Amino acid sequence: MGRMVQPAPATPPTPPTPQRVAVIEDDAPTSNQLKGWILAARPTLAVDQCFTRDEAEAALERQRYDAVVLDIELGRERHAGVAIINAINKRHPGTPVLVVSAMPAALYRSIMKALDAWDYLQKTTFDEGEFTETLLEILRAGPARADKAPRGAGGTEELLLDPLRQAAALYRGQRVNLPLTAQRILAVLNGKRGEVVSYEELYAAIKSGRNRDNVRKHVSTIREALREIEPGFDAIENVPMRGFRWRP
Repeated sequence: MGRMVQPAPATPPTPPTPQRVAVIEDDAPTSNQLKGWILAARPTLAVDQCFTRDEAEAALERQRYDAVVLDIELGRERHAGVAIINAINKRHPGTPVLVVSAMPAALYRSIMKALDAWDYLQKTTFDEGEFTETLLEILRAGPARADKAPRGAGGTEELLLDPLRQAAALYRGQRVNLPLTAQRILAVLNGKRGEVVSYEELYAAIKSGRNRDNVRKHVSTIREALREIEPGFDAIENVPMRGFRWRP
């Protein structure tokens, strides 16, 4: 009777490589706060911190990131972040960049749009929830989807909205650079064109700061973003004491 051959032990599966995020921010407390928010939202992420332009460029030479969180001003270099975005677009095209800066959004959002940054959050105007929600959407979408046009989108021919947030909104064929909350408000206004949309209805699109002042700020952001594409845009009107209406 032959000797029984013991089966070779099964090779354990190789664990998946964790997604990696770079936080490029020269202020250490702010950098640590952003890193803490990221890990609190998804502990399996690997987070690299860079505090200078040189550190950031060296890290980008070594590593392709699933997302980059970037301040524009690093130390004495007022526009270091612009150079870093250009470097990312050259070395790792398709890598989504979330700009987090104290620079005025009204001034820099169009610049970041031209550089194809994914989104722009102005410091002191967003909270942990909006930041982590935006970053997680970026990671779910993946770098290859950052430049895709919406498919199966709703809305009119001039405004295309992706209900699953698989791609950014398009207005007259151009990408609308808006934070996620503003995009949700835009979707509500667009879906009820010609009707007055009450503040209460718009609160449903906001996860925090559900008050009229906050709604008005988001609507102002929407108007500014659409005017970057159509300078004379004035179709979203304020209806005193009631809400807003997108005139048909």
